[in-house]
Amino acid sequence: MNAILALLRKDLRLHFSNGRAVVMSLVAPIVIAAFYGSLFCGGGSSAPADIPLAVTDLDRSELSAQIVARLQADPTLKISLLGEAEALAQVRAGKLRAAVTQPADFARQAGRAFFGGGDKPEIALVYDPSQSMVLGLVRGLLAQHVMQPVSQAAFSASSPALGDARARALANPTLAPERREQLRAMFDSITRVQATSAADAASSPQGAASAPMAGGLTLPFTTREVEARAEGPGAGYNGYAHGFAGMGVQFILLMGVDMGIGLLAMRRMGLWQRLRASPLSRTQLLASRIGSCALIALVVFAVLWLVALAVFGVRVGGSWLGFGAILVAFALLTATFGLMIAAIGRTPEATRSLAILVTLILVMLGGAWVPSFVFPPWLQALSAWTPTHWAVNGLDAMTWRGLPLSAAVMPVAALLAFSAAFGAVALARFRWEE
Repeated sequence: MNAILALLRKDLRLHFSNGRAVVMSLVAPIVIAAFYGSLFCGGGSSAPADIPLAVTDLDRSELSAQIVARLQADPTLKISLLGEAEALAQVRAGKLRAAVTQPADFARQAGRAFFGGGDKPEIALVYDPSQSMVLGLVRGLLAQHVMQPVSQAAFSASSPALGDARARALANPTLAPERREQLRAMFDSITRVQATSAADAASSPQGAASAPMAGGLTLPFTTREVEARAEGPGAGYNGYAHGFAGMGVQFILLMGVDMGIGLLAMRRMGLWQRLRASPLSRTQLLASRIGSCALIALVVFAVLWLVALAVFGVRVGGSWLGFGAILVAFALLTATFGLMIAAIGRTPEATRSLAILVTLILVMLGGAWVPSFVFPPWLQALSAWTPTHWAVNGLDAMTWRGLPLSAAVMPVAALLAFSAAFGAVALARFRWEE
């Protein structure tokens, strides 16, 4: 029994003697739990915010302008006023979640359709197929922000739709005289109520905004929902493509960290001191390690994508050259990232805990796990400053989005810039002796 207690004391002493590793093992679960809690618990804002949405107003009427204004005032949405072609291009590129187009003559058709007196106008709703959960939200917000101004206009005293409905009802020869008089009384009552509401609104300090909204009879429009698919073979959303991009990025980063931890183990065994005795500089030794790690990462990533292409129907719908350039750039980033984490962690134990924390945060911020639109606005802006964001979005652009080579330029440039920064930190912080 004494021997067991002695071994227990020895293990506990060794574990807690490495303060950096102990701290990181506690910080990692706390930070990740707090991150998820802020997104999904009632204490924070559970509703998405600043969902990027384009609106095209082809009607250019007073009613359509009111609808656009209501959409712009909604804190859930971040509205851009664009033409149809530009809006479609930005949804295809993943810069917008959806695009709404109000057709010409929308106001007149919606007013008549409200009373069942004509065909309903069709609002085009183009959406990013990888963000299909946004579709229901946008559909509901669109119904809310269209219904109120349409119903207000339809029940106004000067509404031509109300006048048309009154005329049709009173001229209907199949109606019994008693029924016709009831309808006449109803329409006259609506006219008197609207006149009174208008007078009250004019005398109210709040103006017309204080007037009550009349209820509607039917949804005065229909939606035509279209996926924003790029043209060409292989284009079209494929969940496996995004899955291989996100999970590939995560596990390749962890592999790079393992390579960095291997460096620390070599240093602990004194192998680096022996290599330093050779006519090689520190930069040459670390550069060779970065090169070998990058090549291994590239081979592993290539095998992952070969499986995705052969088994799961993934297609490179965009530029093969851009696709390859992103893989090479991310492989280089993996090597410099692992070396930097090893240089900062200093010991294998501390480095492993630090690597788990940093890698998981980068993957989450990059949108590989949780759609970025559920993030608070400040976190959405922060995610654009992570290398995983550029890697995942770049691979999506070259695969299912079917975008051209130009769409790979920014992701590759961002990944190379991060690689240079990580490499500089690693060279400056790496210690040769334990």
